[in-house]
Amino acid sequence: MTLPQLRQGPVAGVLWMLVSGLCFVAVNGIVRAMGTDLPAAQSAFLRFAFGLVFAAPALLALARTGIAAPVLRLAAWRGLFHIFAVVLWFFAMARLPVAEVVAIGYLNPIVVTLGAVVLFGERFGPRHLVAGLGAVAGALVVLRPGVQTVEVAHLAQVGAAFCFAASYLAARQLGRMVGPGAVVALMSAAVTVGLLPVAWAVWVPPTWWQLAGLALVAAVATAAHYAMMRAFAEAPLSVTQPVVFLNIIWATLLGSLAFSEPVDPWVIAGGALIVAAVSWLTWSEARIRPDQPATDL
Repeated sequence: MTLPQLRQGPVAGVLWMLVSGLCFVAVNGIVRAMGTDLPAAQSAFLRFAFGLVFAAPALLALARTGIAAPVLRLAAWRGLFHIFAVVLWFFAMARLPVAEVVAIGYLNPIVVTLGAVVLFGERFGPRHLVAGLGAVAGALVVLRPGVQTVEVAHLAQVGAAFCFAASYLAARQLGRMVGPGAVVALMSAAVTVGLLPVAWAVWVPPTWWQLAGLALVAAVATAAHYAMMRAFAEAPLSVTQPVVFLNIIWATLLGSLAFSEPVDPWVIAGGALIVAAVSWLTWSEARIRPDQPATDL
């Protein structure tokens, strides 16, 4: 008996999403370390302004070839959603534990997956449901949510999760029109322009260390968005989104090692469940031959 031949698409998509998640957690740590000295809108503006430097080659290529009107409209809508998302996220990230921000952010992949089914007609069969529930269960094992006071920062992160989901759904559609580099470049330009007047209104003179930190955030976040776009191009959202649940493991480790946040054995148990769910979905998707219709079993 021979093993089924693996398709590269789903496996590559999961790996790209894994790289994206690691980069985003690194961004969380940098922003958390920077604290609350700069207003959230200003921090977000500087992050995307620095991001324009990394996106410059793709923007120049777009300028030479021209941007179709449908692409420009969708990029503008994505920029609007992303502006709200990053301002709310910067506010929450500077005030909440890293793992807590990531946990609330799990609303994002759930909304993205459901949105992909509604907007793009992606399949959502039993195995996707089982893997998603397994990942959620793993996250709940890690978090063991209880009763706690709901603060403004919690509500801000909830809003950020929904706005990021809308942005990622728009990015998926943009990825069908232009390349990954162009999608990231358009986002950087739209968010920078949109945040400029807001940042100007609350401007505080930044230090050189703050500028360096936000430049590093821009570099790592740009890499994260590029990896995410590659993941979107390789596999359906129903395959790549469960990988996002692994971020709770990286965030918990980061919080423990860098910010002395407590870790307990439940993290290991929940992490094992998440890895099992993601691995099973990836294997079940990859074993389907390109010429074989999916049965969702």
